[in-house]
Amino acid sequence: MKILVFVQQEEGKINPVSIEAIAGAQQIASQCGGSLSALTFNASAAEAVTSYKVEEVLLTEDTALDTYSPLHFVKALQNIMEAESIDLLVLGHTYEARDWVPRLSARLDIPFISDSVGFKSKNGLTLVRSIYQGKFNADVAVPEGKSIVSFQSGAFRADSIESGSSSVKKVPVELSDVSDNIRPGEKFQEAEQSVDLSQAEVIVSIGRGIGKEENLQIVKDLSGALGGELASSRPVVDAGWLESYRQVGSSGQSVTPKLYLALGISGAIQHVVGMKGSKNIVVINKDANAPIFEIADYGIVGDILEIIPKLTEKIQSA
Repeated sequence: MKILVFVQQEEGKINPVSIEAIAGAQQIASQCGGSLSALTFNASAAEAVTSYKVEEVLLTEDTALDTYSPLHFVKALQNIMEAESIDLLVLGHTYEARDWVPRLSARLDIPFISDSVGFKSKNGLTLVRSIYQGKFNADVAVPEGKSIVSFQSGAFRADSIESGSSSVKKVPVELSDVSDNIRPGEKFQEAEQSVDLSQAEVIVSIGRGIGKEENLQIVKDLSGALGGELASSRPVVDAGWLESYRQVGSSGQSVTPKLYLALGISGAIQHVVGMKGSKNIVVINKDANAPIFEIADYGIVGDILEIIPKLTEKIQSA
């Protein structure tokens, strides 16, 4: 099986979800006996990918691919997949991928298994998808032949990526006949007051265990002492205590920080699917049977209203 992972980038900076997708593609190649290559449209990104374990890095450069253009992306991938005889295309499930990859699936008449959270390799490749807002996981068997799969943010840990050394192979494509009738508008910018939690290295997240809005200040103090971002589970947002862009979970943001503090969060699956890829998960909850402890690296059974101020004081004094 020939596997190609598409590496999304912007001005040479690789999208973090693409790093996770490389890690996932490496695992598929290892467990299913396939060969893995990577593709990107930027020379700087291609050079960065050569430090990962892939057989080769394909580089396609064209002015039409310098900025996002769905029809040009589709044509480029169509040509490359046919020329390289690719069996499986792997991508991170980004906003861009949601737009142009279904077009590629239709163009090539091959299945697109989107927003996957994992895979199984027994008796062939099977993708795992989260359904019903994270309440259940469904197994989707990958049919024989060619397929496309995208992985959700957090499906694989970026630090699990295998290092290696490979060379860059330039692959030209002919895009002059591509219609220019889709022109992306001005790039969306987050509102000034919003927060991109996916880029945070430290997240302090609060759940209904905080009790009331007035108690949020102690969590803000802890977040400030750690130099982290404040986040929450859905009940806190639904109560109007924090802004919706601070919500982590299936209906909020997916995050993979180096440190995730889950304070007073029970661990409903809708929340867990948005943070399970965090490198270190620290849980404080007075309910020793809270499901969140099942994925914790470190757990403390206790009252967050008593523990948080003392923890903040110790961090500040240190």
